[in-house]
Amino acid sequence: MSNTQTQQLKWESEAFQKFTAVIQKIPLFHREIAKQVVTKKAQQNAIERNAEMVEEADILRAFFSEVPNAFYSLMVRLLEEVGFNYREYEPK
Repeated sequence: MSNTQTQQLKWESEAFQKFTAVIQKIPLFHREIAKQVVTKKAQQNAIERNAEMVEEADILRAFFSEVPNAFYSLMVRLLEEVGFNYREYEPK
């Protein structure tokens, strides 16, 4: 999978808006790295599904797999604040 391949993926509009809202609420010091790692993983998730578009499920799986456990409670609070239906993607 090349960077060109991931950059060509479109994002579902509402899911992208929620993703952006979460990123904007993350403390400034961590914001850019969170944006980079979650974006990359969400795109990889969509590619693994053979999809042409990143969807909410791809983003939520990315948040739960890429954000360190130390930030779990903050992440869940932010996901809830922006309206992500995240509960089915939480680690069991």
